[in-house]
Amino acid sequence: MSQSWFELIQQALGLLFSLDKDLWSIIWVSFGVSLAALLITLIPSMLLGFVLAFKQFPGRHFVLNLVQTLQSIPTVVIGLLVYLLLTRMGPLGDLRWLFTQQGMILGQMLICAPVLIAMSQAAFTSADKRAWETALTLGASLPRAILMVSGELRGPLLLAVIAAFSRIVTEVGCSMMVGGNIEYVTRNIPTAIALETSKGDFAQAIALGLVLLFLAIIMNFALGNLRGKNQVRSH
Repeated sequence: MSQSWFELIQQALGLLFSLDKDLWSIIWVSFGVSLAALLITLIPSMLLGFVLAFKQFPGRHFVLNLVQTLQSIPTVVIGLLVYLLLTRMGPLGDLRWLFTQQGMILGQMLICAPVLIAMSQAAFTSADKRAWETALTLGASLPRAILMVSGELRGPLLLAVIAAFSRIVTEVGCSMMVGGNIEYVTRNIPTAIALETSKGDFAQAIALGLVLLFLAIIMNFALGNLRGKNQVRSH
């Protein structure tokens, strides 16, 4: 590395503020894929979290243990699973999603769903069951009663959404295996940082790292703010 840290950061900021086409293409791919995975997974995962919290059924403990296990699986292992599913000889090979954004979305859905299910189940478990029973007693439909309970828990549920998005937007193992790191198509921030660092192009890697750092700061402040409000409400 022949350049000083100061020069590299200057170049990185220059790339960001000059709206460098290559750099911002990577950022849009990263956020687009992660937001799509989150939005597709959000409602089914939270409904399952609600069912796990409010209902007793055969196999409930198995599902809870499965969700906990899936949270701890490394993303590269999930990437391997999705790769095997999408490869030409795999059961989903006819979709031709390997090395596409659709394949990356599928992989990120498998990563963020366990986080959403586990955190929403914990939030619904802490809810006052009387609000749910009162809503049903007053004649509210099932979807409306769920929305009422969710409204009371919007803080913890938003925490779950932020945590899930944070996990998928920074993961590299699954995106690298399923997406293939194709320029302008599947190259996202984590895979681009790994590539540019290996090439010695530290300015672009630092610029992308600054984007993730800025995102992490925003999310942590948002999480801290939400936790503070929830603690105030609980006292």
